[in-house]
Amino acid sequence: MEHVIGVLVGLGLSAACGFRIFVPLLVISIAARTGHLVLAFQFEWMGATPALIAFALATLLEVAAYYVPWLDNLLDTMATPAAVIAGIVVSASVIVDLDPFFKWTLSVIAGGGIAGGLQLLTTGTRHLSTITTAGAANPVVSTVELGSSIFLSALSLFAPLLVLFAVVTFVLFALNRLWKGRAPA
Repeated sequence: MEHVIGVLVGLGLSAACGFRIFVPLLVISIAARTGHLVLAFQFEWMGATPALIAFALATLLEVAAYYVPWLDNLLDTMATPAAVIAGIVVSASVIVDLDPFFKWTLSVIAGGGIAGGLQLLTTGTRHLSTITTAGAANPVVSTVELGSSIFLSALSLFAPLLVLFAVVTFVLFALNRLWKGRAPA
């Protein structure tokens, strides 16, 4: 059962990377430093003070940048490959005591895949917002993304069994919204 919990925590944190890349990394660092999360071998550095400071600074910069009207769309372009990499790293960092082949296969396919998929959905949502509201609603989109990243990160640590439900619900909601936005009137 511990393996399943570790995988769910990793996938939840990977999903959170699809909304904001550095929020889950900061959460991992804080949780590791406070003893609420055990990091996998060779990922202990994520709980060190320099990593905590770096993740905190990167989180602040990322959050602030998404509220700059032209910069938010530019960041979305660069964020997709970064979200995939972050999803892989966060998955691998919290999946402990699992065969390395299975751990890395799961981290790359599921962790990177869910992070990249959600990032693409949020990118589509922001572009739709930019087109339909001339960017006026983009701060709302940014706030929802930030809240989703924080929520999924916390849910991953405190109620990992609910992560799957939360992620599936969001994906269905986002796909529904995108579908309605593209449907001819």
